[in-house]
Amino acid sequence: MEFRSSRWYAGNDRNSYIHRAWMRRGLPPEAFEGGKPHIAIANTASDLTPCNSHLNEVAQSVVHGVWEAGGVPLNLPVVSLGETNVRPTAMLWRNLAAMATEEMLRANPIDGVVLLGGCDKTIPSLLMAAASVDLPAVVVPGGPMLTGHFRGAPLGCGTDVWRLSEEVRAGTLSREAFLRSESSMIRSRGHCNTMGTASTMAFMAEALGMTLPGTAGTPAPDSRLLERSHETGRLAVELVMAGRRPSQVMTRGSFLNAIVTLAAVGGSTNAVVHLLAIAGRLGVELSLDDFDRTGSGVPLLVDLQPAGRHLMDDLFRAGGLAAVLKEVEDLLDPAAITVTGRPLAEHLDGAGIWDEDVIRRRSNPLLPDAGIAVLRGNLAPSGAVIKPAAASPELLRHRGRAVVFDSVEDVHARLDSPDLDVDETSVLVLRGCGPKGYPGMPEVGNLPLPAKLLEKGVRDMVRISDARMSGTAYGTVVLHTAPEAAAGGPLARVRTGDPVVLDVAARRLDVDVPDAELNAREPVTNGYARPARGWERLYVEHVTQADRGADLDFLIGSSGDRVGRESH
Repeated sequence: MEFRSSRWYAGNDRNSYIHRAWMRRGLPPEAFEGGKPHIAIANTASDLTPCNSHLNEVAQSVVHGVWEAGGVPLNLPVVSLGETNVRPTAMLWRNLAAMATEEMLRANPIDGVVLLGGCDKTIPSLLMAAASVDLPAVVVPGGPMLTGHFRGAPLGCGTDVWRLSEEVRAGTLSREAFLRSESSMIRSRGHCNTMGTASTMAFMAEALGMTLPGTAGTPAPDSRLLERSHETGRLAVELVMAGRRPSQVMTRGSFLNAIVTLAAVGGSTNAVVHLLAIAGRLGVELSLDDFDRTGSGVPLLVDLQPAGRHLMDDLFRAGGLAAVLKEVEDLLDPAAITVTGRPLAEHLDGAGIWDEDVIRRRSNPLLPDAGIAVLRGNLAPSGAVIKPAAASPELLRHRGRAVVFDSVEDVHARLDSPDLDVDETSVLVLRGCGPKGYPGMPEVGNLPLPAKLLEKGVRDMVRISDARMSGTAYGTVVLHTAPEAAAGGPLARVRTGDPVVLDVAARRLDVDVPDAELNAREPVTNGYARPARGWERLYVEHVTQADRGADLDFLIGSSGDRVGRESH
């Protein structure tokens, strides 16, 4: 068969000479003779993305597998986004990382690609890129870290940061003890060990069919991750030979399978914007309503922080994702295939639950209905989301007086003031933190609680924002409210003191103010980003709202792998 890379290397003219000669730095002559597919390893390893710092080792196992299968492996470092370090928020650059990776895959002489990601935005950006260029592709998730312990108790990475820091603010934990837990939190290489966004998106990649089945959730230090990476390298060559592309794997049925998976594992709300963005790149019809319709009634089977007690290495030990999906197999699309060419459901044969404290039987779920709930009303005409599994049941139907903050800085300035007019029935409202307003839609939706309420023992309140929330966080938090305030959404017209009504069962989010009065109010416009140049300006001018995945409007849809011109 003729490979795409032969458009660069085949022939005896000056251009092909240049392409071959500059690549012959250790590659054998047969690498260019048309019989070997060239496989890029899109590698997000970076010392500044600590969760992905081990991916160079993973890449070496992929290299061995590619060579073994008769391919030519080529390391391709791509934009890496570290959730813990990048300011103002890693989400600002997800679309940039996807766009840059897409262009590098298209521009280079490659026939297929292995996508190495781990930290929150890396797997979504890689999948968006792969969907846009539509070359044969497969994901290797970097895997979660092992569980650390402090004072004999396991620490959930991220989740216990929020919990312990609130205890410090409440005066029930000393700052010295809090800081001593720091060295215990991160025990090994790998991403967060809770069901945060990183673990969630690894599972989403597998549910979409884009990993070698059984790979997602393998702990980063586990030797089986390297074994799987080797096998994935071999599979990448097979994908090219079969001509199997992401558009054939990631169908609407695959996305519905991902939504079922999201509910069953108690995954992060961030998966909503990422799945919508990936679907948009493929032209797959997917909407917020699909998350509610498909996820509704799916039981929560995984007892994992932040919705439960255990951590990712417990889940792997207990049977992993396959064991979870086996329990809800009848809810999966039986025709949706994986990168192996076989349906996802066929890979569940033999899956078993080895610890029913970690993975529940369907007859004994942690929650009977764990899907992401999509809310609408006069506060969210285009929708908002809440994760009931992480919320306080008594607050899922609530009426309270709004306490409004216009920005993150406003929160920092006023939240702990003794003069703040707030009680435990209040509803904290944060605006100016959506895709355009911040810009980049940061993970600030799980507002810290006012200090004077923490001191009274309050540990949850209804919080509403146009921002996102870390998948490791918890609480009765309404997120992704669309349109956001900076795009003219109703949040810009809410005032402190307005009665806010949340009714998750009815899927409603409203401010109890007459529409005529609400619409007549002047929207608040202070505190929103107005960048003058660079990526931030491009982003603000072109980013879509959360209900469409917060992608750039001109990147929606696939462009394929063709390169029209040759400059050499």
